[in-house]
Amino acid sequence: MSETATENSIYVSDKAKAKVLQLMEEAGVTGDESYFLRVGVVGGGCSGLSYKLDFDNEIKPMDQVFEDNGVKVVTDLKSFLYLVNTELDFSDGLNGKGFYFDNPNASRSCGCGESFAV
Repeated sequence: MSETATENSIYVSDKAKAKVLQLMEEAGVTGDESYFLRVGVVGGGCSGLSYKLDFDNEIKPMDQVFEDNGVKVVTDLKSFLYLVNTELDFSDGLNGKGFYFDNPNASRSCGCGESFAV
């Protein structure tokens, strides 16, 4: 995790950064400074809450904006309460491929790493 973990932020690992940049290029939004990674928390999943990732270019009034490891991350205020000091990571291993969150706020998470409970 970043050296400023007391800052109340959302962090991005090197592997996640590389994958985000690759996906932005595939989506045709690389170089457009208005685009960012939107992360959120929605109801659902086997543990009650699920993570949501998408590219966006519209900041809403209550959004929280962060930048870590060269990646601009935006989340709504409600989601940030669940995501504070969470690190976005990416795994390309045999046991599961994709983004996952290392969330210190989760009391439990499911085996797939896509949902959690607090």
